[in-house]
This record gives sequence, structure tokens and C-alpha cells, in this order.
Amino acid sequence: MRALIVDDESRVRKAIRLLVNWEEHGITEIEEAESGKKAIEMMSEFKPQLVITDMMMDDGDGIELMTWIESFSKTCKFIVISGHDDFEYMRHTVQCGGIDYILKPIDDDIINTAVATATKAWLAEEHTRQVQLEQSIKLNELKPVHDEKLLSRLIDDPTNIHYTVQRLQRERVIPDQIKNAQLVILQINNADEPLLNRFGNDIDLLLYTIENICNECIGGNTNGIAFNYWGSFEQILLLLWDHKIDAAHVTNQINDAIQMLFSRKFHFGTTTMGKFPSSLANQYDEAIRALNHRNLLDFTTYLHNVREVEQFKGRTSYSFADVREEWRVALISGNLHFIEQYSTSWLQQFVNSGYISPYILQAWLEDMFSFRHSLLQEISSNQKNELLSLLEQQDKLNIPPSIHDYSIKIHDWRQWALQFNLDLSQAITSIQQNKSRSFSDIVSYIELHYNEELTLQDIADTFLISREYISRKFKQDYAISFTEYLTSFRLNKAKALLRNHNLKLNQIAEMVGIADVKYFSKVFKKHEGLTPNEYRKTFVNR
Repeated sequence: MRALIVDDESRVRKAIRLLVNWEEHGITEIEEAESGKKAIEMMSEFKPQLVITDMMMDDGDGIELMTWIESFSKTCKFIVISGHDDFEYMRHTVQCGGIDYILKPIDDDIINTAVATATKAWLAEEHTRQVQLEQSIKLNELKPVHDEKLLSRLIDDPTNIHYTVQRLQRERVIPDQIKNAQLVILQINNADEPLLNRFGNDIDLLLYTIENICNECIGGNTNGIAFNYWGSFEQILLLLWDHKIDAAHVTNQINDAIQMLFSRKFHFGTTTMGKFPSSLANQYDEAIRALNHRNLLDFTTYLHNVREVEQFKGRTSYSFADVREEWRVALISGNLHFIEQYSTSWLQQFVNSGYISPYILQAWLEDMFSFRHSLLQEISSNQKNELLSLLEQQDKLNIPPSIHDYSIKIHDWRQWALQFNLDLSQAITSIQQNKSRSFSDIVSYIELHYNEELTLQDIADTFLISREYISRKFKQDYAISFTEYLTSFRLNKAKALLRNHNLKLNQIAEMVGIADVKYFSKVFKKHEGLTPNEYRKTFVNR
């Protein structure tokens, strides 16, 4: 803390210096002034928290100094020391907020008690001021967030929309008497890494900066307002009131500023004027539709409206369904030439048609991932989840280009689609190799475990391949079913065991994996035309 001693007698100033325990009161800087006027000159630069002043001085008295402090340095505390026991002087001291009125000669206990009171009062008030300042800063920081939340409710909460409008008007966020509004959506590309890097990858800071640019171009809330929409943290919404300004002009200004600062331009979706606030939700849907159906092959247009949607409607009916079977055949065959051809040629169809939109790209993305899932399910239901997990890890290294990019990068989309299918083809190849190797292992496994209870599902679970594949493979390679192959193998083993007269039929049945001797006899006769006993008598006893 700092203190200023004001007295026209140097001996009095010296006495005060000696009598006060400055360090005890937390006062580290002390200055002196020989008059009230000199003290006022020093106050602005020295800024003391405590003034100890005489009342009667030739060049500016204590009353003049106290009046100045009350007007221009309200936080400063002061103590009056005077040789005049005058009620009027004491009254002025109290009126101006003085801590004490001490008579000369100065008593050290009295002045130290007064200084202690003054410093404690200043510290308490300073704490209150800091708390209030922090609260004010927080409120100022929260107000834009509060305003954005209310403005977002105009879109998201139509049931309370009139109450929201009243609050916005009462808080002077929007003007009164708005009849109509035009809604414009600025779409941020959240995959724009160079731009995000300029803002330390802080998307909030980027949005705040662009929001300020938009409001600067709008020219004040009497014309409209721009805000970060809470329903999507990659969109800034512009509300333009009652034809005050032209949307095309404003968006051009915004893009000129962004082009100059960041060397890029953003796309805007818009609608015509609508009744405020009841039309806003529908306007938002229309503006989103305009953005989602904008022509990515058009490199000159940045403001898009629903009329464009109608213009391109029906331009192409080409969809993933048209290439699904071609892709399936190419991927299962593993033919690299066909995989490359089909992975890259689909985009050329859209280039030839002259139209491709974010909506179309999103639909293709969804169809491609769905196709991958179903193809793996078809080839190997048991390995599907494991391979999908592996492919999803590879997806992190092969991220599709953003559908909200400023313009479509055909080469990037081709490369992504090709890598997507190469990864999928590699997974399918691994399945097929495993199946080819596994089938001979399956046969060996059956021949080793024929005397145990075996089912098709047991084999499928053991080798992590589908029941359907095993069944189909037995038909192809042996022209019989899995059950027929297992039964035939067991009966051949049984015929060998029947040569041993010491073995009973129930023992033989159990040894070949058939627990029920009656069922064993029935199956044996069906396949051999003889019962086990007849077979033993006919062939073994010869």
C-alpha cells in the first residue's frame, strides 16, 4: 500500500513518519506534500490508498483536498491531523468519509489505531471491488453465450418463441417491431485443418472470429444479427430484418473479408423473407436443404437457395445400387483391375452429369459402409465382427473428404474410395484363404474327433466360419452333406471294429460316436443293407 503525508510544516511530516508503524499496516511506499494543491498534483500519479493531511495550510487547505478526494479518488482513505478543535472541521471530515480527526500534538497510539482502521477498511472494500470486477468480467463473458442460446431457441423451441423474442428485445439483443426476417446459414468446414491450425485448433475461437466479421458486415443489430447456432457448432446463422440489407451483398462482403484474411470463401444457404419469428424453423430447414443440395461442381456460386434444388432435381438418378453388384463381383474375385475401375469410375458419372451435392455424397458414404457390412456377413458371418473392427481401425487412416468442403476434390474422393475397396478386398482375400486352408483342417478334425458328438455348428464355431460355407463345401468337394460324410466315416470305422468278436455292438456304437445302439443299428442297416450282426456274420466270419 502507499501513503501520502500532507502538511506545510516539515517537522510535522517527519513526526508522522516516525510515529506510524508503516510495515505493520502493510504500507511500503510513503511520499510527502507541503500543501493541498501539491497533494492533488501528486495524487494522479502516486495513487495513494491513504492520505494523512493537515487541515489548515496556506496553499490549498485540507477541506479542498478532502473534497477532491471524494470526487476523484473515492477509494482513497484519509485521516485529518489538526491543531484546531473545531466542530465544522470535524463535520467536513465525517461528510467526506474521513477515518478520523486527530488533534495535535499527535499521540502515537491514536494515529496507529486510525491508520489500522483506514488500511483494514481499504482492504475490505478492495476485496469487494475485486469480487464485483470478477463477477462483471464473468457476466460480460457469459452474455454472448447467453444471447446465442436465446437466439438458437428461435429455431429450436417454437412453443416458447414469443417469450424468447420478448427477452431478446428486453435485453436489447434484437430491436423491437421486427415484422419479417431472412435467415442465412454460413456452413463451416470442420475438416479445414489449415484454417483450424491458425486458431490453435480452437473451433470456438474460429467461430467467434467469423461471427464478429459477419456482425461487422451486417452493420449493427438494427439491420440484423449473426450468432453461433447451438443446434450445430459448425454453423453461424444470420438473421436479416425487414429488407434493411441485401443478403447477397452482405454474404459477398463477408466472403471478401474472409478471403482477405484466410484465403478462402464460405458457402451460405438462404431463403426468402418470412414472417418473424414464426417462419424461422421452416426457413432453417430450407436453408439447410439448399446447402445440402448445392452443386459441388459449381466453383463460382457461394449463396444458395431452394430454387437451386429444383433446378438440379432429376439431373441424375445414378445411385450406389447401380454399381453394387459390379463391386461385389470385383471384390470377391480380388481382380485389382476391376477394383480400381469400379472404385474410381462412379465419380465420373456425376462429373459427366454436371451435378453432385453433399446430399449425394452422404448417401454414397452410407451405402458403401452398409455394403461392406453386408458383404462381410455374406462371406463369413463368424469373422465379420473381427474384420469390421480391423477395417474401422483402417478407416481412421483413410478418412473420407468432408462433404462440406468449399468445392469437391475429385482426386481425393477417388483415392479414398479406391483405398476403401482395397482394404475391403484384402479382408475378403484373407477370409477366402482362411477358408481354403480351413476346409482340409475341418476334414482332419472330423476324422480325429468322429467318436465324439459333432454338429455342424460345433465345427463352425471351432473354425470361425459359417455353417453355410461348410455345408456348401462338402457338397462341392464330396457331393454329400456334412452329416452324410460324418456318418459314412463312422460306419467305415464301425465295420473295422465289427471284425473284433470280443466287442459288443453297444461298445462299437459308442466308440464311433453313436451313443444309442438301436439308432446305430438302424443307421448301419440303412447304409449297408444289413444289420451290424448280419454284416459280422456275412463278411467277418468268412
